[in-house]
Amino acid sequence: MSTRQVVLWRHGRTEWNVAGRVQGQSDIPLDEVGLAQARSAAARLATLAPHRIVSSDLLRAADTARALGEVTGTRVELDPRLRELNFGAREGLTWQEAWAQYPEGMKAWTSGDETGIPGSETHRQAGERFAAALHELLEDLPAGGVLVVVAHGAVLRTGACVFLGIPEVHWGLFGGLGNCSWSVLENSRHRDWSRWRLTEWNAGTLPEPVMSDDE
Repeated sequence: MSTRQVVLWRHGRTEWNVAGRVQGQSDIPLDEVGLAQARSAAARLATLAPHRIVSSDLLRAADTARALGEVTGTRVELDPRLRELNFGAREGLTWQEAWAQYPEGMKAWTSGDETGIPGSETHRQAGERFAAALHELLEDLPAGGVLVVVAHGAVLRTGACVFLGIPEVHWGLFGGLGNCSWSVLENSRHRDWSRWRLTEWNAGTLPEPVMSDDE
């Protein structure tokens, strides 16, 4: 059986993560804990022998990806289409600060209208951007190949949902990804080479074969 896998890996921790500040496309580096998380996770992911590593070009993702590139000898490619959702004027603000500065926009945001914050991108727009990039990256992934995509929490969650064709009304059922955690998509030639399935979500362990009657 030939299987292809995509590992969707979130970057390590940053100071803004700790402070609760929205990062979006602001280029915030990893903190010391984040660097250690990246090295630790890379040591485990390296055993998958990734065929290709492609990362958002923002520092926190690119440096996470390089930790894996260093232990595998695999070149890290940077792709701006994998950047985090652009949160516009909210970037750099905590939740409380955003409510204080943009009360009407935040009220609209929490009600499902994401257009009320100046300069912001919607989750749908970010997810479609990410999914389009992922489809393109998969065009030459060979049987047995592993693609590692390093990016950010919101765009990984929404991008995976768009890629899998999950209706937007259900996106909220998928929890956020922890720093340096990953999700796994895979498809198998014996089923349908074009059909991808979610096999792990927000994991910190390597994917293992499922031994079940359901398979």
